[in-house]
Amino acid sequence: MDHMKDINQTRRGLVIGGALSATAGALPAMAQVESPQGGGAPSATPAPVKARVALKVNGKQHTLEVDTRTTVLDLLREQLHLTGTKKGCDQGQCGACTVIVNGRRINSCLSLAVMHEGDEITTIEGLGQPGKLHPMQAAFVKHDGYQCGYCTPGQICSSVAVLDEIQRGIPSHVTGDLNAKPMLSLDELRERMSGNICRCGAYSNIMEAITEVAGQGRKA
Repeated sequence: MDHMKDINQTRRGLVIGGALSATAGALPAMAQVESPQGGGAPSATPAPVKARVALKVNGKQHTLEVDTRTTVLDLLREQLHLTGTKKGCDQGQCGACTVIVNGRRINSCLSLAVMHEGDEITTIEGLGQPGKLHPMQAAFVKHDGYQCGYCTPGQICSSVAVLDEIQRGIPSHVTGDLNAKPMLSLDELRERMSGNICRCGAYSNIMEAITEVAGQGRKA
């Protein structure tokens, strides 16, 4: 029995000794990760880099100091408090954040504010206001071109830009021909609006609103 007791004590000692050795070996590495300089305190997070940007939004000039990582969407919503532009997927896939920059529509969640020095941005608030609606806004109301309404600001901005693209002769992916005259068929409109998703499924009503503003009626 004394022999077995000695064996158990020896095993226990080996386990304890091994654990202590492993802990002691890990301590220097842990200290190095926490503080590469060996000071014991974690390194401070670098301060954000800021830049000044001047741009015009809905006809008003703004000069702002922004974090260089700030998107146009966040600048509009967080700094200018223009919350009509919606943050949907924040990945450029749904079109809810569509605004018009220098006459061209963009996904504002994918574009950095500092890239737009001197640019002119139009949001849903800049197209029209209650009592003085843009024709496209009025058409969306008339044809129930919305349900929950979350995607509607982006849909309307994109619709306005689409008609301008067609008027200026900018081809879409449907024609593929730079020399072809742009069409105004429903297939053409659907293709041009394909970057704007309506999760409620009001697509046919949206098409009716666009074709009415285009002066084509439902026969387009």
